[in-house]
Amino acid sequence: MKVLVVFALALAYASASALRAPEEVELRNVYMPVLDGPDGRITNGHDAKEGQFPYQVGLSLHIGKGSAWCGGSLLNNEWVLTAAHCTDGVDAVTVQLGGTVRARPHVKHTVNKDKIIIHHGWNSRTLLNDISLVRIPRVEYTHDIRPVELPKIESHYSTFSGDEAIASGWGRTSDSSNAVASHLQYAHLKIISNADCQRTFGLTIRSSNVCVSTSDSVSTCNGDSGGPLVLESNKVQIGLTSFGSAAGCEKKSPAAFTRVTSYLDWIKEHTGVHH
Repeated sequence: MKVLVVFALALAYASASALRAPEEVELRNVYMPVLDGPDGRITNGHDAKEGQFPYQVGLSLHIGKGSAWCGGSLLNNEWVLTAAHCTDGVDAVTVQLGGTVRARPHVKHTVNKDKIIIHHGWNSRTLLNDISLVRIPRVEYTHDIRPVELPKIESHYSTFSGDEAIASGWGRTSDSSNAVASHLQYAHLKIISNADCQRTFGLTIRSSNVCVSTSDSVSTCNGDSGGPLVLESNKVQIGLTSFGSAAGCEKKSPAAFTRVTSYLDWIKEHTGVHH
């Protein structure tokens, strides 16, 4: 993670299936200072109700004298799942749990970087293996703080293409916004095939990614990185927000996520969590 204002990575990959050059991509984290802006939507999403997403985690990332914001999901009493690009290079993380108002979490813990596990294969140039874990002091479950359910190992080969999913987070509410949301937002999104996603991003999209369409300009945006993508049918987490088009969040280009089913063994190895 470099201390810049919402940076983009231009990747020079070409796809045989692409009809045009791949779009530049932008990681979906956001750098501080972040002030509460006007009420808005996670690019045309909805305000979350208390307890609607009890697994949602907010991450305030401390980087030298600066800070950044990302999302995450609670795996169990002690582990949070998020994106590698969120935790790469940070000095400490303040983990916020419970509640929908970003400034008023129910539980808050600050942990040093030695409590962070970044996937050993994380590559900031290619965005491969964009996944990490944060260990926190044991938290007690409440109505508003509950773990997310991970996919079963037998779903490893499912593409989820055509399924309906829900993304949530405190990310920017529009391309013109200069602040993350004050209230937790969520959006209904449709999963597309990786082949369709490659037509936009080329070979940046691999089998370890899952993508959604962003018709009607409904999408994740900067500040949503690391946050959960769950199936609408059963609330099982199948993705975590990774990147989108550098052209903007409302340009109707696909949004890309790290595919959780590709990392079930890695998660189990480090946390013991499995289904």
